[in-house]
Amino acid sequence: MTPDADADDRAGGPPAANPHARTRFEGRFTVVEAAGEIDLATAGALGEHLDAATAGARPDVLVDLRHVEFFDCSGLRVLCRAEARAREHGGRLRVVADQPRIRRLLAGTGLLRRFPPLPGTSGEGRR
Repeated sequence: MTPDADADDRAGGPPAANPHARTRFEGRFTVVEAAGEIDLATAGALGEHLDAATAGARPDVLVDLRHVEFFDCSGLRVLCRAEARAREHGGRLRVVADQPRIRRLLAGTGLLRRFPPLPGTSGEGRR
């Protein structure tokens, strides 16, 4: 793999932003920001961005849930699928959340150890 491989992975670009998800690049991280209600009707919009973010080699993805008002098992399923795909490609996927309800949801579903929430997307705490 060449040093420009990561740049090549980004060359295709992320999907178009939608009301429930958008992708941006912050240094070496791909940040997928979710917003609004993530449920059965909208999880696909988030999944589209996560699929693109985890498609390349060694993806380093942050899923920012700080602007999510509601998140159900459909959203959790999309997160789990994307995290498994990131690992398969030699990378990782982490969650950014500052709401206690997201932490409770992850704890209640047994996913808190898999997705320990980070407080933000700045460089602190992600090593």
